Amino acid sequence: MNPSYKSERSLRIETRAVHSGPGMDPVSGDVAPAIHPSTTFGRTRDSALIDPDNFYTRQSNPNQRQLETAVANLEGGAAARVYASGMAAGTALLQSLGTGDHVLMASDCYFGMRNAAGDFASKWGVEVDLVAMSDLDAVRDKLRPATRLVFAETPSNPMMRITDIAALAEVVHQTPAQLVVDNTFATPILQRPIQCGADVVLHSATKYFGGHSDVLGGCLVFREQGPLLAGAEHALYVLGAALAPFNSWLILRGLKTLACRVGVQTANAGTIATMLSAHPNVTEVLYPGLESHPGHEIAASQMSGFGAVVSFRVRGGKQAALDVVGRAEVFTRATSLGGVESLIEHRATSEAPHATTPDDLIRLSVGIEQVDDLVEDLERALCPV
Repeated sequence: MNPSYKSERSLRIETRAVHSGPGMDPVSGDVAPAIHPSTTFGRTRDSALIDPDNFYTRQSNPNQRQLETAVANLEGGAAARVYASGMAAGTALLQSLGTGDHVLMASDCYFGMRNAAGDFASKWGVEVDLVAMSDLDAVRDKLRPATRLVFAETPSNPMMRITDIAALAEVVHQTPAQLVVDNTFATPILQRPIQCGADVVLHSATKYFGGHSDVLGGCLVFREQGPLLAGAEHALYVLGAALAPFNSWLILRGLKTLACRVGVQTANAGTIATMLSAHPNVTEVLYPGLESHPGHEIAASQMSGFGAVVSFRVRGGKQAALDVVGRAEVFTRATSLGGVESLIEHRATSEAPHATTPDDLIRLSVGIEQVDDLVEDLERALCPV
């Protein structure tokens, strides 16, 4: 199967993920793609590029292009660009804007993007307002003629709030602004924002795409080729936040097992969320798969599963939360998410010094371990002998 044949067929997403690479090399017969570490690419005697797609790795490299094709296919976009990190991808969109432009950003979005907006956007002449994206009236009130981008994140990090992508897109598209949705938590296996009306999808590829906590990367997928893609591409080429060839190769490899990893992780997370919701030392569980979650119905309408991140709040405040995290044995105490191993963190500590997360909140990234071991580990941590 070659990539063009695959893209023309309505293969299910699990199959497309497995076959997301370039296919068998017609010359060598390689089933796995090769790594292209070259930083520069040759020219003919008349100085024409031997391959017009490859000039200099800061701008183009075969491994980058393979990953971009694969991710665009999974998200249903016209094109994708990959970056050195998720933050590099998000800030490339901000860097593509001009003086006087305005951005709306979810008030509960990833703290790194809030910091980037607060620390740098004003220096570029871009104004940023924070708003609760689930409140469509508040979004309408904040939109201006100068608004160019609206950044949403659903489920949000770490409060797990849900935004109705289709409803938000309808509001945003009554203006010239474009809607960007961070789909890192859900992945295209569980949620397809472009199908719901988003213009751009953002991923920290470090998380579920890589899947093994060993590679850094980010990507943007665009509904269509146009000025926003050109601007984000220009920021990439000029400012140099290029994704390394080996990182591109690792993330492309990770895509092949994305569906099966996310499936197991999501099932495990659902079991854990149910257990936590009945535990006497837990005051609140933030997981959209629970019917008690205020965004459950919207999540069920736009997601095929509820993801593998679970946040919960514990009785006793900050110290009690720190104690629970400290007693975990199977869960690894570390930030990040999306890897095969389960992680646990006191989120406010990770976000310091400008944390907005409640100090009694614990965030879990649920992995692929046997779920009974994970449940027992949390039960021990919550109720020490």
